[in-house]
Amino acid sequence: MSSSPRVAVITGASQGIGAALVRGFLDRGYRVVANSRSIELSDSADMLTIAGDIADPEVADRVIEGAVAKFGRVDTLVNNAGIFISRPFTDYTEADLARMISVNLAGFFYVSQRVVRQMLAQGGGHIVNMTTTLVGQPVKGVPSVLASLTKGGLDAATRSLAIEYADRGIRVNAVAPGNIKTPMHAAETLAALAAMHPLGRMGEIQEIVDAVLYLESAAFVTGETLHVDGGAHAGHW
Repeated sequence: MSSSPRVAVITGASQGIGAALVRGFLDRGYRVVANSRSIELSDSADMLTIAGDIADPEVADRVIEGAVAKFGRVDTLVNNAGIFISRPFTDYTEADLARMISVNLAGFFYVSQRVVRQMLAQGGGHIVNMTTTLVGQPVKGVPSVLASLTKGGLDAATRSLAIEYADRGIRVNAVAPGNIKTPMHAAETLAALAAMHPLGRMGEIQEIVDAVLYLESAAFVTGETLHVDGGAHAGHW
């Protein structure tokens, strides 16, 4: 591995968890390439932003090619871009399905495929996928079949890629958040969301960042899905 500063690519990086991940990696001395559909343009010594839909293969090309052109390598990819649509199964529309597949699956596939090629050429790297605790612990009253279909696919792909590339220096892990206190949640819903976790509270954005950074430094960990969900994955309570 090069002794130059390490480089992280983060998708869905304009706000919430993604923006906090950008700060977390910068604070660790990484160079960061941040992508989102709409993101403030930046091209500094430490950071490059690339706007566009990561589900578009041309955008995925621009992100990885931009990272290599500016910083020379990609050490880490965090597939943070994702959406969640909750409806009763029979109420989901074709548009819902297409959107979830586009963002959650295509948005993972194209950029991950390109980053694996780059990591193989440079001698290794690390990929972290964002899933959801609902994949392994569905909740009555929170219909989430399309989350299970798409994010569950990422959970399985994490292990598959980890095995495929372990002997070539690439680690692949996932983080499965529970309900995290982000601006997307209305204030009147916070108490109910907190009660969905055995620990009795919502998670904080920084706790997701801490989990990703732990996996980044845990060199003997691959194929792992790290649940950051206040114990929700452990069982019914």
